[in-house]
Amino acid sequence: MAMKPIDLTGGKSVYCFNEAQIKSAHALAFDDPESGPRIRMELEKLEQSFTRNERAALAFVMIDRLLQTPADA
Repeated sequence: MAMKPIDLTGGKSVYCFNEAQIKSAHALAFDDPESGPRIRMELEKLEQSFTRNERAALAFVMIDRLLQTPADA
């Protein structure tokens, strides 16, 4: 039985991202000479081996964990 896709756009908002945060994330992933290649390599691996639902679950869990840990950790 196929799982129903995780709806990334509906439901009550828990976390909000602003345009500057998304722009900074893209800059780190695509423009930074040190972090960019590492981020892109892992992203490519995940996109090849994880389903859309698995990628969504990973993204949500990572955001939640980041919010629960100090910024300097």
